[in-house]
Amino acid sequence: MSTATNKKTVQLSHGGGGKEMNRLIKDIFFNAFDNPILRNEEDAAKLHFNGNTAFTTDSFTVAPLFFAGGDIGKLAIAGTVNDLAMMGAEPQYLSSSFIIEEGFAIDDLKTIVNSMATELKRSGARIVCGDTKVVPKGCADGIFINTSGVGRILNDHISVKNLQQDDVIIVSRDVGRHGAAILMAREGLALESELTSDCATLWPIVEQLIATNVDIHAMRDATRGGISAVLNEWASASNVGIEVNESAIPVCNEVSGLCELYGFEPFDLANEGTFILAVPKTAAEATLQVMKTFCHCEQAAIIGHVNDRKVGKVILNTPWGSSRYLDVPQGELLPRIC
Repeated sequence: MSTATNKKTVQLSHGGGGKEMNRLIKDIFFNAFDNPILRNEEDAAKLHFNGNTAFTTDSFTVAPLFFAGGDIGKLAIAGTVNDLAMMGAEPQYLSSSFIIEEGFAIDDLKTIVNSMATELKRSGARIVCGDTKVVPKGCADGIFINTSGVGRILNDHISVKNLQQDDVIIVSRDVGRHGAAILMAREGLALESELTSDCATLWPIVEQLIATNVDIHAMRDATRGGISAVLNEWASASNVGIEVNESAIPVCNEVSGLCELYGFEPFDLANEGTFILAVPKTAAEATLQVMKTFCHCEQAAIIGHVNDRKVGKVILNTPWGSSRYLDVPQGELLPRIC
């Protein structure tokens, strides 16, 4: 392989701890994630915490790496920040580790890292430590990213075990976009109206809800398993029944069309910028007003409520007057979605 080609792709030497690795880290990662803590170049970041702290970790292996509305880098930051936000925690510090396959294009790596840097700015979080490993060609399918995050908890009462009778269930926007966008990218489908993933950082929305003293009982981003998985988890953890109305759940035409084509339910498809929250019935309309007015959640909608009709179960009321259980998705509808 020529020297010119070597400079355009990641080589095993980039993971060897020498000059090539140092140049890769400085030129790409330090350049994108620059902050005083990272620049200290210590074996561990020195952090200061005050009060209760949330801590989360996640690994990202999405295929394809680039999709309509995002890429694996944006997904890694948004996914970790959102896990903190759903606990009422202000995202502060992140770590990021990369497993890169030999031969991976340097330009693609730069695009992914810059996408991460852009998404970080939406929450104010900083990457303060990380790691890079290069593995032989064929061992990593391009690139895998692990991100861990910690944040300061501002609302300590949000929990999957905190749903109460007559709570109202609200969804922030239309569902199923991420799973459908990944499916489109894999199958090479072309639609007249372009469908994009909902991949986005949710902390600005949650921060506004906390600032306006919304009484949030539970909150969760509907990632793998979609809203079906979240609602069933809540019903089981809080020992309550949940009833939702199918006609109230926002689903865009493109997602509906893909679901009809492949036999999926939009409620089972993954989301990466859509969340569900449970609030008291008396606070429901005020919560919607805050979300629509200040949080760019124009599609936010009340989709159901908590009751004791079938404890531990989720009931879906159809537009035709019938009802059925909304079960936890079985199997793996779409592998490698995040």
